[in-house]
Amino acid sequence: MKLTDATPLALRSLTANKMRSLLTILGIVIGIASVISMVALGRGAQRAIVTQIQGMGLNLVMVFPGATNTGGVQGSVGSQASLTVKDAEALVNSADAPSVAAVAPETRQFAQIVAGGVNTNSSVLGVTPEYQDVRLLDLAEGDFVTQQDVTARSMVVVLGSRVAETLFPDGNPVGQIVRIRERPFTVVGVLKSKGGQITGSVDDSVYIPLSTSQYRLQAQRRGSALSVGTIYVSAANSSSIQQTVEEVANVLRQEHRIVSDDDFTIRTQEEMMQTVSQVLAIFTLFLGAVASISLLVGGIGIMNIMLVSVTERTREIGLRKAVGAKKRDILIQFLIEAATLSAAGGAVGVFFAWLLTRAMTRIPMGNANINPQLSPDIIALGLITATAIGLFFGVYPAARAARMNPIDALRSE
Repeated sequence: MKLTDATPLALRSLTANKMRSLLTILGIVIGIASVISMVALGRGAQRAIVTQIQGMGLNLVMVFPGATNTGGVQGSVGSQASLTVKDAEALVNSADAPSVAAVAPETRQFAQIVAGGVNTNSSVLGVTPEYQDVRLLDLAEGDFVTQQDVTARSMVVVLGSRVAETLFPDGNPVGQIVRIRERPFTVVGVLKSKGGQITGSVDDSVYIPLSTSQYRLQAQRRGSALSVGTIYVSAANSSSIQQTVEEVANVLRQEHRIVSDDDFTIRTQEEMMQTVSQVLAIFTLFLGAVASISLLVGGIGIMNIMLVSVTERTREIGLRKAVGAKKRDILIQFLIEAATLSAAGGAVGVFFAWLLTRAMTRIPMGNANINPQLSPDIIALGLITATAIGLFFGVYPAARAARMNPIDALRSE
């Protein structure tokens, strides 16, 4: 029997029991929709986080303080106050670091920001003018911290977009007064919204001159120099990042007179993206594996219905064999029925997966903006998988039908 002849015959057999066929298809629909939407969600999360890392700055190298070691107990990275403003100045001025394009030290603390009767908790970052370019921050209005502000330890502040909306919902914040730790600061600028990042939300942060943070809001020293929490270094170009890492490490070792273990840690965007990509790839695989359980159940449902169909159509099979149908013809017919059920379920499942991914884009997930990525390769993989599931679970019922003895089949009631 030709495939063109077997296909209409298989379709007539399926439509003869419409409700049973629809219920069988439903299992595949749920399985495919679950797998595709979960994989799309995992890819969307990966893309969102990679975008956040890239949005931290171009060719970025991050220097963090080292870890403390007290009584043989190792602390976390950043727990040691080992970086200072002098270290940042050394990286800028050293002839041993030609690939360093810009340097932006940062202090970070948390405080309540008050404006009139409204208040909010926020990250207070002490920065220099270079910070704006290194971290790719755009102003919505006003100005950023200037070198004059840093020199004069000015009481000025730049607000993140969400902080500005919270404190001044009805007016322009520029020129207004806010209080940070009971000290008055004049708002000189507001940043454009940028969303969440690995290092924290730009929108929920405020920025003051580095010297103001160190001398007026905190006094954390390393020896005779004021410490900083992080030093951001911008490499001259993407091809010189590894060279920049080596140069930064050498300069800091000279500054700190290190002869053995470093008291700082260096990270790059590429390292962060590789780590995040590996973790999210495992996460996506896990989501797909969990969702595929429902697809497995749908496949078992196809096998069950096909076995019932073989039993109900025993006399039909015997009659077809008696008039000359071969084992191959019977096998092909039942495989086509199984594949048709699963392929139809796969197509409907893709549609529901599209609806699910559209719905998930409307669900807020903290500061992250996660848009599931329903790409053509995921859709194609879903359809192929659905058809393969039908063929796999349809082989046994089809083989059982093909092996029937025509005489015994005709005798059955």
